[in-house]
Amino acid sequence: MDPRADDDLREMVIESRIIHRGRYLTFRIDTVERADGTRATREICGHPGAVAIVALDSDDRVLLVRQWRTAASRSMLEIPAGTLDVDPATGAIEDHALAAPRELEEETGQRAGRWRHLASFWTAPGFATELMHLYLATDLRPAHENRLGPDEDEWLELVRMSWQDAIAAAGDGGIVDAKSILGLLWLARLKASGEA
Repeated sequence: MDPRADDDLREMVIESRIIHRGRYLTFRIDTVERADGTRATREICGHPGAVAIVALDSDDRVLLVRQWRTAASRSMLEIPAGTLDVDPATGAIEDHALAAPRELEEETGQRAGRWRHLASFWTAPGFATELMHLYLATDLRPAHENRLGPDEDEWLELVRMSWQDAIAAAGDGGIVDAKSILGLLWLARLKASGEA
């Protein structure tokens, strides 16, 4: 694709005002100028990015976690996932290839012998900077020695489900989390092609 194709749509940030800086998120209002000189404001949620993992055990079951989601006022069944760490001293963002094994172990107690990066996608590009990296993890084994556990504020329930049932749940409303639906549909594609 010709990079100039976006020239008429491009918006240049000419001013940015931070209204809140939290532990992971930064909320700001950006003033943008369009190619025709008009201006507008954009409310942006700054996020360092995240990883999500479709983990398949030796019995071809998907590892899912059930946890309470305050924003949705309900518990949800999801694939393991987590935010990339940010170094407080330098602001450097953790490499997603290093974050995925950490998050899998913290949330499921498992380590994977094989990893495959499947895709990267924007979770809500209309207002958030979160870029999520989706992985497939196989050849799972329990993390006994020096096991990493969930973060202090996380209460998780591990659920193992056949990959067929997990994909069905993504289609019938049993799983309503976008990253999980995307990950399971990707798994269905891999299973159909014989790649998983």
